[in-house]
Amino acid sequence: MVARAQEEAAVIVAVLDASAVLAVYFDEPGAGEVSAALPGALLSAVNYTEVIGKCLDHGEVLAVVLRKLSAMGFSVVAHDAHLARRAGALLPLTKRLGLSLADRACLALAERERLPALTADRSWKSLALDIDIRLIR
Repeated sequence: MVARAQEEAAVIVAVLDASAVLAVYFDEPGAGEVSAALPGALLSAVNYTEVIGKCLDHGEVLAVVLRKLSAMGFSVVAHDAHLARRAGALLPLTKRLGLSLADRACLALAERERLPALTADRSWKSLALDIDIRLIR
């Protein structure tokens, strides 16, 4: 039974935007939806950087931030050359909305993995991309 539970937890279900992780970290609206996806979620290393920085900006202590993020159970994915090229190519398509590098890294990862992207950023829904954007609130 334990082995089966571990197998089920390993199923990758979504890619998280920094806003989704921050919703869980700070218990904001949408945290419940994101929490349900955490055991099978991916987070770009670029978004991981953004999350850590935002938490520190809120006065959190680095060791505490890292412990809490680790406990969430998502997997951090390296921002490799393929993802870097795609995130760069997304700039002209997303510039009008002011999407950040981290936003584009999330979208590139979701596109590559063919997984939904969870975000609190409503503007993403107006993008003409073949990516399943799911708003958490």
